[in-house]
Amino acid sequence: MSRILLAAATVVGLAIAAPAAADEGMWTFDAFPAARVQSAHGVTIDRPWLDRVQAAAVRIPGCSASVVSKDGLVLTNNHCVVDCLVALSDGKADYMKDGFLTAARAEERTCPGMFGEILVSITDVTARINAATAGKTGEAYGAARAAATLAAENEACKGVANSRCQTISLYRGGRFAVYRYRRYTDLRLVFAPEFATAFFGGDPDNFNFPRYDMDAAFLRLYEDGKPVGTPAHLTWNPAPPAAGEATFVAGNPGSTERLLTMSQLETARDLSVPLGQLQRSELRGRLIEYGRRGPEAQRIVADAIFGVENGFKVAYGRQLALTSPAFMTAKREAEAELRARVVADPALAAEIGDPWAELETVQQAYARDYQPYRQLEAEAGRGAHLFDWARALVRAAEERAKAPGDRLPEFAESRLPMLQRRLLSPTKVEPELEQLYMEFWLLKVREYLGADPATVDLMLGKESPQGLAERLVSGSRLGDPAVRKALWDGGLDAIKASDDPMIRYALTIDAAARGARKTWEAEVTDPTNRAAERVARARFAVYGDSVYPDATFTLRLSYGKVAGWTWQGREVAPFTTFGGLFDRATGADPYAVAPRWAAARDRLDPDTVFDFVTTNDIIGGNSGSPVVNTRGEVIGAAFDGNIHSIAGAYGYDGSTNRTVVVSTAAITEALTKVYGREALVKELLGK
Repeated sequence: MSRILLAAATVVGLAIAAPAAADEGMWTFDAFPAARVQSAHGVTIDRPWLDRVQAAAVRIPGCSASVVSKDGLVLTNNHCVVDCLVALSDGKADYMKDGFLTAARAEERTCPGMFGEILVSITDVTARINAATAGKTGEAYGAARAAATLAAENEACKGVANSRCQTISLYRGGRFAVYRYRRYTDLRLVFAPEFATAFFGGDPDNFNFPRYDMDAAFLRLYEDGKPVGTPAHLTWNPAPPAAGEATFVAGNPGSTERLLTMSQLETARDLSVPLGQLQRSELRGRLIEYGRRGPEAQRIVADAIFGVENGFKVAYGRQLALTSPAFMTAKREAEAELRARVVADPALAAEIGDPWAELETVQQAYARDYQPYRQLEAEAGRGAHLFDWARALVRAAEERAKAPGDRLPEFAESRLPMLQRRLLSPTKVEPELEQLYMEFWLLKVREYLGADPATVDLMLGKESPQGLAERLVSGSRLGDPAVRKALWDGGLDAIKASDDPMIRYALTIDAAARGARKTWEAEVTDPTNRAAERVARARFAVYGDSVYPDATFTLRLSYGKVAGWTWQGREVAPFTTFGGLFDRATGADPYAVAPRWAAARDRLDPDTVFDFVTTNDIIGGNSGSPVVNTRGEVIGAAFDGNIHSIAGAYGYDGSTNRTVVVSTAAITEALTKVYGREALVKELLGK
């Protein structure tokens, strides 16, 4: 059985919908099951412990991180700062390939567009949202929910500088809470290892174990040009972990779908996941082919290839779970049990109705509307910076001209500063990569929307996807932050007067894209939300607080222990060592040891624990999360899951699901003996 196919066989034992099993769950900090942890692991987690860890947990774009010194030093994964490494690199320096080292703080460099957020408070606003939406349907429901959400956010952040407030839907609408963050917008790169060191083993070892990766990097929080003082930081523990040691992962898991109904899972199985995989497959091939043009081309597409391959493997694992008869049978039985218990309670049945049947009906609209929504709105531009900026500038100008209550939610007054910073941050543009993304997107528009000739004609006119992409990219000046700033400051008049081809194109197609979005929200999003809220209430009524919410890329805490696992009669040890790295090395990519490491081999302790695995329940977005011990000390940074964890989007199997962690012991030894970063080590150790 191949490495990937193993995922299909792991799903039988997944916890499905009933109360969480041992070590299962991504729990909010205000509802952490301390009594369950005490029972499972014999350790006491109290409110002061939770507050300390929460105060040191950082959310960065797409990843997690933690503050690990009194001067704003932040630990995360190397793969979480790849965009920064690429942006800071040029034809003379390739920081992704060679790493980024600093000897003094003056050498730390700002990561364009990077920001950090630390959760300060959680305020329950469920009653407020429910009251605002009571009795409403369709567009009225969506508008009422958006207005109530915005009002709650404005109230929570009013008068608080450098803050961001975000309303989070938990339990698929069963609970709403406003999360208030302290926001930092100047993050500077301090240290990152070579790509060969951070991602040793490459794609073949991805989602696998044993691993020999130092997937770690350091950033620093700055404010007013100075490092931020952070007395509430995690203590760095350079000692190796012990087998069986209790561990806690504090981070921002991106998205799970463990509370989806059967009809929703079937739609994912039959439509959204396969369609996404088809496009990832083709895009990956195009990127690989482009990279074969030479070393510079390979540098340009390295991050893009990594992202597409990682996403492909994640979605493939999900697809295998969804096509597993055992998994789907277990999900179906769990749903049937919940529905039967609702029916058995007349009062609850009268309150809940039949949201499962409603969601089955919604899937018909989902199938009808998905491709136009995906191609025109959700996946528009397919990652091309120039198009993303153009659409954001066009829509910001249009929305800012409206009354606050009439705007799209992402253009609410409280969210404009973050959007403005993203738009105006200096970001390197690679024209050939931009053209590749645009061409691919336009080809898919023609392919998937061919039955709608009016839309295809609007999108392409008389041009080919290749010719249109080349014209738009080569003629656009949006790569210059000053041009973007002038358009932002000039508002709608400046946008309408612009002759930039990408701006003109975004203006031309925006009405069609907005129409696809409006249809999707009215026929899919809003009725799904209304039905899901009642499914969530049913779960609360039946299972109480023993069920945790799906992940939402907000701060969660999972608990577990250092432990290997058994697969097909083979014991997988929980640790790897430096010695194992050199034993596994072949000298050829992706198993080539970086030159610095080869030179330092005799200085390194071969028994140093490199990577280890734990039973913590995580998902994408947890990358960079601190792994802490019972004393609240950081002992590693989570950077991956094993192959069995891919199906964790839909459930957790504690016998095989594992979190893969790079140890603080390995990071400390490498910083000292491979990279000679004595000042950084002293800072970590508080000396």
